[in-house]
Amino acid sequence: MTTIAVVRKNGYAAIAADTMTKWGSGKETASYIVNHGKIFRIGNTYLGVTGNATFQTILRDYFSRPRVYARFDNAMEIFKTWQKLHTVLKQDYFLVPGHGEDDAIESSRMDVLILNAYGIFGIAAHRTVQEFSKFYAFGSGGDVALGVMYATYDDPKRSAEEIARRAIDGAAEFDDSTGAPVTSYALKLRKV
Repeated sequence: MTTIAVVRKNGYAAIAADTMTKWGSGKETASYIVNHGKIFRIGNTYLGVTGNATFQTILRDYFSRPRVYARFDNAMEIFKTWQKLHTVLKQDYFLVPGHGEDDAIESSRMDVLILNAYGIFGIAAHRTVQEFSKFYAFGSGGDVALGVMYATYDDPKRSAEEIARRAIDGAAEFDDSTGAPVTSYALKLRKV
């Protein structure tokens, strides 16, 4: 399982994630797994992936292909990027599109948080894209992470990266599917 958080504050933004993988009741920590990172970079954009661990490998492979549409500078471009990805997920990566009785469209079966100089964004499994003004979290410890960010965001001494890292630390403390160490990245936002 995974917990990922994004924060924007005072002209900067950050993304942080835990590093533990869980299979059933078994835990695979960063001490044993070399490729434990849940955040990766595509150009100047960082993506943090929740869902099955295979999705990280799939996204790395897909976005390394030549001539792939990969735009992340606003919500509509992210949506277009994910629509094209979803087709390839089914054709090339054998995605079993999950759905419930109330689902109107197929699920891509992962939630992703995005950080770049344009802001912080999230794309949910049904390809709903949101831009966040302050912070957000996805994953098994997401509720705890949101609470930590809510409680610490207004502290003028805390940076965006510090808040994101604390959110994951809090999730690791109280969610049995989230584990340290925490990885994080931060950057300066573009002035609009």
